[in-house]
Amino acid sequence: MALPLDVTALRRHFPGLLRAHGDRTAVFFDGPAGSQVPRSVADAMSQYLLLDNANHGGAFSTSRNTDAMVANARAATADFVGSDDPEEIVFGANMTTLTFHLARQLARTWRAGEEIVVTDSDHDANVMPWVLAARDAGCQVQRIAVRPDSTLDLDDAARKIGPRTRLVAVGLASNLSGTIHPVARIAELARARGALTFVDAVHYAPHGRLQVRELGCDFLSCSAYKFFGPHVGVLWGRRVLLEETAADKVRPSPNHGAEKWQTGTANFEGIAGTLAAIDYLTMVGRNVGAPVGASRAMALDAAFAAIEAHERELAGALLAGLTAIPGMRIVGLTDPHRLAERCPTVSFVPKHPTPDELAQRLAAEQVHCWPGNSYAIALSTALGLEPNGVLRLGLLHYNTREEVERVVALLRRLCA
Repeated sequence: MALPLDVTALRRHFPGLLRAHGDRTAVFFDGPAGSQVPRSVADAMSQYLLLDNANHGGAFSTSRNTDAMVANARAATADFVGSDDPEEIVFGANMTTLTFHLARQLARTWRAGEEIVVTDSDHDANVMPWVLAARDAGCQVQRIAVRPDSTLDLDDAARKIGPRTRLVAVGLASNLSGTIHPVARIAELARARGALTFVDAVHYAPHGRLQVRELGCDFLSCSAYKFFGPHVGVLWGRRVLLEETAADKVRPSPNHGAEKWQTGTANFEGIAGTLAAIDYLTMVGRNVGAPVGASRAMALDAAFAAIEAHERELAGALLAGLTAIPGMRIVGLTDPHRLAERCPTVSFVPKHPTPDELAQRLAAEQVHCWPGNSYAIALSTALGLEPNGVLRLGLLHYNTREEVERVVALLRRLCA
């Protein structure tokens, strides 16, 4: 049986959590826009730059060390997303850039009159790359609607995914509502029509275990800076698709494998930091009961089982506190029996003040959070939240029940 997280011990790995102003320690509820990083990530990046900094593919020691580090990072990231093939892992500048790059390449195989499908729940980084690629290819765009509770309308998905569909782009979880989408079912609908599925897992990655084979998708992207690492994008793709799809690249670049998709010199120090972030999560898993000698994948299983349990408790407390504040509109699922269907990301609209004004008042109290639409412009529009959007509180495994209670008390006073 898995042990609970020792959050007090884990917080010691994150120097940023010590930030304070006077006697008030900062509360980091801004995780959906980027997590804090453990010291080991910064140390790994510093060590690489100071001791092994070199381009790859050389015969000398620092270059060989760089090659070995990248190979280790690919293997670790493959375990992180649930793949057994490191050559299915592509590193890039960020998820958005990787998605634009892939969309351009895939669009070359599309024909006028065909269709791609996006959703009204996604971050715009999983909408506009496909919309623009479809425009250039002469394809039509279909959109899967959201219900008032922010869940995707699967009946609408079944109608929109049709015989002309070439690709379906869907987020694993909404970065605005926190809703976890039924991606496996949507991928099944796409597969039945001969279409590919691209999954944006950026928001989900720090909260739950990724298993690309179980999802049944063809591509998946995430960002290390959301799961305690540096600003590095990750793209996973089925190897056969990465091999058979043409990629824009310079002539000396490899024609096969993950390097085919990595244009230019890689951010090696960032890749070292990504490896360290996954090592940190592996350590969490070993501390919560992963068997001695367990593989990295098994340790990650244990880590995310414990993370999900802790974050679910925090989300329940936050939702209960917000629900008790008069005039508060909460976006997304609020039923305490459905916490497994959402991430611990809670967006809401107070009766007063505006989200932006409230964020500024919370910042004065050392509470870090974001107002606006969080780039989920389609969802914010569909739910009638524009132009002011929401105030978003995003919890991660290093947050505590005490922090939740402190912020709820502040909101009760500031929204009175």
